Amino acid sequence: MMAAQNRIASLRTLALVGPAGSGKTTLAEALLHAAGAVPAQGAVEKGNTVSDHDAIERRMQHSLQSSLLHFEHNGLRVHVIDTPGSPDFTGQALPALEAVETAVVVLDAQRGIELMAQRMLDAAKERGRDRVIVINKIDAPGVDLPALLEQIQATFGKECLPLNLPHAGGVADCFFRATGSSDFGSVEAAHSALVEQVVEVDAAFVDRYLNDGDVPATELHAPLEQALREGHLIPVCFCAAKSGVGVPELLTVIDKLLPNPGEANPPEFLSGEGAEAQAVRVSLDPEAHVLAHVFQVRADPFLGKLGFLRVHQGTLQKNMQLYVGHGRKPVRVGHLFALQGKTQVPLDQAGPGEICAVAKLDELHPDAVLHDATEDEHIHLAPLTVPTPVHGLALSPTRHGDEQRLWDVMHRLVEEDPCLKLEQAAQTNETVVYGLGELHLRVLLERLKETFKFEVKTQPPRIAYRETITAYSEGHYRHKKQSGGAGQFGEVWLKVEPKERGTGFEFVDHVKGGVIPTAFIPAVEKGVREACALGVLAGYPLVDLKVTVFDGKHHSVDSKEIAFVTAAKKAVQLAVREARPVVLEPVVQVEVLTPEASVGDVSGDLASHRGQVTGTRAAIPGQLVVQGLAPLAELAAFQTRLNALTSGQARYTLAFSHYDPVPPNTQAQLAAAYKVQDDTD
Repeated sequence: MMAAQNRIASLRTLALVGPAGSGKTTLAEALLHAAGAVPAQGAVEKGNTVSDHDAIERRMQHSLQSSLLHFEHNGLRVHVIDTPGSPDFTGQALPALEAVETAVVVLDAQRGIELMAQRMLDAAKERGRDRVIVINKIDAPGVDLPALLEQIQATFGKECLPLNLPHAGGVADCFFRATGSSDFGSVEAAHSALVEQVVEVDAAFVDRYLNDGDVPATELHAPLEQALREGHLIPVCFCAAKSGVGVPELLTVIDKLLPNPGEANPPEFLSGEGAEAQAVRVSLDPEAHVLAHVFQVRADPFLGKLGFLRVHQGTLQKNMQLYVGHGRKPVRVGHLFALQGKTQVPLDQAGPGEICAVAKLDELHPDAVLHDATEDEHIHLAPLTVPTPVHGLALSPTRHGDEQRLWDVMHRLVEEDPCLKLEQAAQTNETVVYGLGELHLRVLLERLKETFKFEVKTQPPRIAYRETITAYSEGHYRHKKQSGGAGQFGEVWLKVEPKERGTGFEFVDHVKGGVIPTAFIPAVEKGVREACALGVLAGYPLVDLKVTVFDGKHHSVDSKEIAFVTAAKKAVQLAVREARPVVLEPVVQVEVLTPEASVGDVSGDLASHRGQVTGTRAAIPGQLVVQGLAPLAELAAFQTRLNALTSGQARYTLAFSHYDPVPPNTQAQLAAAYKVQDDTD
């Protein structure tokens, strides 16, 4: 037992998150090199880093998917997940938080606080992760580090305190050292602020601090871990990953200050669904039942389906028989390994706290829990909140007859990213994929072409419009068909009611007296759902409505499932037409980083395209961030407009906010286009 405790105590897991271009991959490379895991430090510009091993990543010089890394240092085994920083790839970065104890948010000292830093700090807080801020590129020309630290504290809170400070081309420790100097001034003030912040979580240490005036940092490990768990302290570290400045000191922080799996907040496992779900406390006991969470799935043309796992309980062993979620048939873990970028390091087993990978298990899916006891089939992690994909692209294969293969391959790729969504447009028979932005979809198409050798034709980006109703209505339809032999008969009465925006679809069975036999109720629900998927007003899916079936008729001989599917479908369509249907459009949060002189022009452009400015905030000197809301449909050429307004100096990011009704003239155009298409069909 002692050996198991020592092994867990020697583990550290962290995810490098934050804006694109902040240097996360370079920092990962620097850590690997400083720990002796790689003989020489690679560079993103040269395309020889361990993390960015994909051909597209190397060509674009940006991380596009999360990469697993590990190294040994001072008796520790450290797992690192290097994540992409573009807002378009948030769906790759967020799941990494499910697998680690600490989120390390990397900032570019020149660019300051960017949208992805805020998003990832908020997400890490929501999931109960310890948070550390690393200010990278401190040796870049013209940086104002004291001003940036003040901005961090103003934005994220006074609990953001430096563990070290720049000093004479290096960094000076402020936690273990109580005296000394730095480029910011005396180390003593920074040390005192840290100790005061840490001891606040423990009354005994507060008394001791007030009486003695200081507490040796070496005795503050327990209250420090508590402060990190509670978010009472968010350490700030300084480094220049490319030159190695501050990297050894960061290794010391990982070693002495960051939590092991037993010191961090436990994962939020639940048993059951919805309001009935009960919290489950997992154990770091290597002898207990296996519970391992699949936080990411990757489609590999050679390895098949590749799953990234965090083992939370028990010991995962090669050739072990395990169940995948609710699956009743066990699967065998034939390929178990650690990943160093693309390099596979075979493993015989992985215990609690470890991050590993398994291959060639088609049953794997994102967010699945692998377990070895059937009674654990209802255990799952609390759902992860991810952005809603709203940029759409219609795809069709260049070769006739490849429609099913296109759907199958796209499904494999979409499964890797919770911020991608795949739909089959019934009216046009097109495959439509939705993502977070143009770059998101462009990279997806490049992977489709390069990895799976699949050529497609694309249509202009589609907006993910939706339909809903604004009034109560009833619908009735009798489906009767007679053609010589046995006929078809089904009759359905139902009512439709609007629900609050964002609450989804609800089906209710209020049939009494067996007028529709219980055996046919699933067919009725199928017809209702088919009608909602097709839409009624403009051909977009119906959302946020409640459909209640309350009456009907059947025939003892002629009633069949297909009859009730058809009757329910038609009844919904008739009811919705009388329920004052409206088309909804996605509204997105917009953040534009722009020169101060162009703020008025940018604000005016948003306003002229049905947007509204909600505020501004300071960015780096000479630039401001304009924040606002705008319909996604109005932002198709936004970057082009920004380039003209700011001489190419502005850039923007989007995040889904909510759905709102479109203007009446837009609704009329969409409905008319749908009617023309329907008539043509």
